[in-house]
Order: sequence, then C-alpha cells, then structure tokens
Amino acid sequence: MLSELETFSTIALYSAMIVYAIAFVFYAVDLANRSGDAAAESRKATAGAAAAGGGVATLTRTATTPISEKERRSRSLRVGFSLTVLGFILHLAATVLRGIGAERVPWANMYEFALTATCSIMLIFLLVQFFVDLRFLGTLVTGMAVLFLGVTKVNFYVPIVPLQPALDSYWLVIHILVAVLAVGFLTLSFGLSVLQLLQTRREGKIAVGEPGGMRFLTSIPNAVRLEDLSYRLAIIGFVFWTFTLIAGSIWAEAAWSRYWGWDTKEVWTFVIWVLYAGFIHARATRGWRGTRSAWLSIIAYAAVIFNFAIVNVFFKGLHAYSGL
Repeated sequence: MLSELETFSTIALYSAMIVYAIAFVFYAVDLANRSGDAAAESRKATAGAAAAGGGVATLTRTATTPISEKERRSRSLRVGFSLTVLGFILHLAATVLRGIGAERVPWANMYEFALTATCSIMLIFLLVQFFVDLRFLGTLVTGMAVLFLGVTKVNFYVPIVPLQPALDSYWLVIHILVAVLAVGFLTLSFGLSVLQLLQTRREGKIAVGEPGGMRFLTSIPNAVRLEDLSYRLAIIGFVFWTFTLIAGSIWAEAAWSRYWGWDTKEVWTFVIWVLYAGFIHARATRGWRGTRSAWLSIIAYAAVIFNFAIVNVFFKGLHAYSGL
C-alpha cells in the first residue's frame, strides 16, 4: 500500500510538471500577443499622427487609449491560467498522497519541503487573483515551479522514511507551515521586483526619447505600482518568516534545550529576516524607493534560495537532517 501511494504521488507530480510546462508555453504566447498588440497600437498612433499632419482627418486609436479588460484577457492567457489550476490540483494530490503514504505531514526532508513549498507558491498565486490580477506573472511562476520540481526530483528525492526523533513534534507542523507560506508570498514579491526593474528601464528609455523595448511591459502596471505590490506581498511574507524564526527557536529549546545556538541554518534564517526587514524599512524611506529597493528584494530572495539549495547541502549542523 505504501509503495502504491508513493507511485501515485510520483505520477501526479510528473503530471503536474507537464501541465505547468504547457501552461508556461501559453503564458509565453500571451506575452508575445501583448507585444504584438503594443506594436500594432504604436503603428496606428504613428499613422494617425502622420495623417493629422498632412491635413487628412483619420480616425485612429492612439497608443494611450485604454484597452478594454475583455481585450486584455486573451485566449492564451485564459488557457494558461486554467492549466495552472489543473497543475495545482495534480501538485496538491502528489503532496497529499506523499503525506498519506508516510502517515505524517510531508515535511521531513528537502524533497518533501520543496514539494510543499512549490505547492504553496502556486496556491498563493491562484488566490491572489481574487484581489489583484497578477496573471502576467504566470510565465515566471510556472517556469520556476517546473524548474524547482525537476531539480528537486532529480537531486533530493528519497523514499518515504519515518521521522527522526528531533522532528517528531507538533512544532514541525507550525514551523514548516509558516515557512512555506512565507516562501509563497516572497516568491511573488521577487517576481514583481524583477518586472519592476525591467519596467523602470523601459520607462527611463522612453523618457529620453529612446525605444523602450519589451513591448509586453506596456500591458502591465507601471514601475511604481509593481513596487507597491511587491512591497505589500513582502510584508505578508516577512510576517510569516518572523513566525518561522520564532517557532524554530521554541522548537529548538524543546529539542536541544536552547533557543539559539548559531547553527548554520539558524544563522541563515536570521540573515533572510534581516534582509527583508531592511527591504521593508528601505521601502518606507523615500531615498530607497525604486531600483535600489527592487535589488534589495531580489538579493533577499536569493538568500532564501541559497538557504535551501546550498546551506542544506554543503553546510553541516544540527539541521543536517533537512538534507536527507
């Protein structure tokens, strides 16, 4: 029975990766369509200006004319988002089956944590759409999901094993739950910061009369709005990461009779907390808004990836079991 559930979990995981990959293609097609639409609008605006200069009355739609919401929602975007929902259902099934097979929460090693963390990223991406349309992040989110799941499956997969004594605690549920939620929000914040840098560069070129490039950026929010969204998501992620740090300390006291021991994993968890605290503080300070704030957000997220992919593998410490 155990082996069957593990097999079904693996099949569901591979299916989710395939669906995410197809969704990635549709999101990429949507970005291409946005670029094409922007180019067409630019040509119409140029033609309209030329006709007006020649004294011929021509009704044309300028590049500044708002595009209706219906026009924004291309078929490829809708298909991509629908496939993302399907991929998430398969992804969730793979995670739940792994937990049922192990008869515990599936958070005992790097493979299971990555499986759950990527599932959290996709869940938060889907839920955020009820409040603000971030489907333009679909290419990045689905691409990262396929990459993370593929690397994790190849490098960190282990068969189901019983929990080690240090992990056999209800604090495992609390500590890892808030950690994966934090990673989900911080991943979206990271994606928005990347787009903010691209949008800032484009807007700067246009301001001096140069071609902006990356025409799909005309169909997403401006740099200020992207920065604001990134900041808000980072605050939520930071709150969850703070609880991760606190819960980890309490758990350490219960398991090892000390709240803090400067273990490598503990240090990097604190480093990430400091980086995001700095990003939030810098964003609240006028002089650190814009590009510098975005770079700090990206560096902080890079520390999250480093903490998982490097610290867990190459650094020894009391958290070595997380590399199983």
